[in-house]
Amino acid sequence: MNSPSPTLIISSLDLERIEDLLEIEPHRSSSGASALQAELARATILDPAEMPADVVTMNSTATVVDEGNGETRELTLVYPRDADAATNRISIFAPVGIAMLGLRVGESIDWQVPGGRSLRLRIREISFQPESRGQLHR
Repeated sequence: MNSPSPTLIISSLDLERIEDLLEIEPHRSSSGASALQAELARATILDPAEMPADVVTMNSTATVVDEGNGETRELTLVYPRDADAATNRISIFAPVGIAMLGLRVGESIDWQVPGGRSLRLRIREISFQPESRGQLHR
């Protein structure tokens, strides 16, 4: 399960907001901080107005498939203050949130989750992306 990681595309606005969060506690010392920083470091950065509509950005809602067990879920990638597992609003600091950020529809990524389990997450579709709707200030 060690396939190469896909190229990530992140908006400059999302990058700035995430980096600001990484500067403050409790996010700086969270379990996902170093993995998130590693993902940001390898990303291609675009102006929000140039973001392709098939990329998972912050506040995007995407249907994801766990290729290991076939489970499909609709998840919204959010900042920590808006996270709510009961409504499938996943924090950017959660392992699945980190894995989703910057992926395009059809792309998959292998990701370690708590407990040592590995998952292969594939983006099946994006039903909402703020940039494609001109909503850049959420």
